[in-house]
Amino acid sequence: MLEADQQAAEPGLSGDDASVAARQAWRRWRVPLALIGVIVLGGIVIGVLSRLLPPPRPNSYLDPASTASDGAHGLTDILRDRGYDVIRAYSASDALAALSSGFGAPRAGTAGPATLVVTSPYLLTHRQLVKLGRSDADLVIVEAGARSLAALAPRVRLQHAMTGRFGKLLRPDCDLAAASLAGTANLGGATYRAPPSGTGCYPSGGFPSLVRYQAAGRMITILGSGAALTNGWLVRNGNAALAVNVLSENRDIIWLTPEPPLTQPPAARPGAPVRAAPTLIPWQAWLVVIQLGIATVLVGLWRARRLGPLIAERLPVVVRASETVEGHAALYQSRRARGQAAAALRQDLLARMLPVLGLARDAPAETVTGAVAARSRSSQQTIDGILYGSDPGTDAELVALARSLDELDREVRNQ
Repeated sequence: MLEADQQAAEPGLSGDDASVAARQAWRRWRVPLALIGVIVLGGIVIGVLSRLLPPPRPNSYLDPASTASDGAHGLTDILRDRGYDVIRAYSASDALAALSSGFGAPRAGTAGPATLVVTSPYLLTHRQLVKLGRSDADLVIVEAGARSLAALAPRVRLQHAMTGRFGKLLRPDCDLAAASLAGTANLGGATYRAPPSGTGCYPSGGFPSLVRYQAAGRMITILGSGAALTNGWLVRNGNAALAVNVLSENRDIIWLTPEPPLTQPPAARPGAPVRAAPTLIPWQAWLVVIQLGIATVLVGLWRARRLGPLIAERLPVVVRASETVEGHAALYQSRRARGQAAAALRQDLLARMLPVLGLARDAPAETVTGAVAARSRSSQQTIDGILYGSDPGTDAELVALARSLDELDREVRNQ
């Protein structure tokens, strides 16, 4: 390949030779170039996708952006289609900032400035809950525990904590319009003791799982279960009607889905499946790992042994002995290996002659030359030079050595 490139670079090289060299270079480098192109293209695609697609959030439960079965994307779409403005917040500070930025200003025909939906309140600290409880917005608290009730709805008491019966089908059994119009719904979960001025609906075990009351000009609603709000349960029974009716007090809705802290795994929501702790490795890093895995597979396929179908061949191929000798001689001559050729001739002669002399293969050189001298006309010193002498320096000396070896062979055999 390098010789072809050098010839192509010479001024006197013809056009045909240059094209042949170019084709050879292309055949050699097309597979590596194709692999490099695939890797680069994959990196570009992954980079674009990482920009366009939002990273998955560690808490998808009742997330208005999540299309999973436990997300709330379906409900927020229904609310937006009906003219409601829904803003997503993933921390208490974001929700308070949205309230203080002018979002949720009072509108004509609405009961208050905005509705603040708080999901997974067990992920919020006591300080965050107190700040949210001091806001002027109406509150809808999903699956409130004793700690979140003390800060957000102090008039309500927790009767039974949420159990494994998630989304139990219940009847409203109350005069609340939002519940009576919806009818049966999948609620249940935690149950509460409603204040005297409040209304309790969807009783389970004798205590309501939905409580609504007014305090300081605000409407506060507590749901013992978020099943009716999720994508997987929204279309069942009267869940969609109940969710829309509960959230229809104000046109502006701030939906808070708090994210679990990265320093420690979040507390498990009662009755919900155990969720894995959030990972500290960003999802873009996993995309890079996937890209490297694809590149490794492609390189393996490129360098793997390619086995084709078996081909029947008539073997062995018969080669005449004279052709083999001539081939070996040509190889020795092309490499000027006179020493190797002389050693091969001497070893072959000794292999044939020692059994005739009755000597072993490891017999000393003096014993061999003495036995040969007894059957030859040459002296022992001359025989030692023929059998164990130095390597020939020219082709003529090699030919003379071969003739001397033939003569010794005839003399030993004829005696």
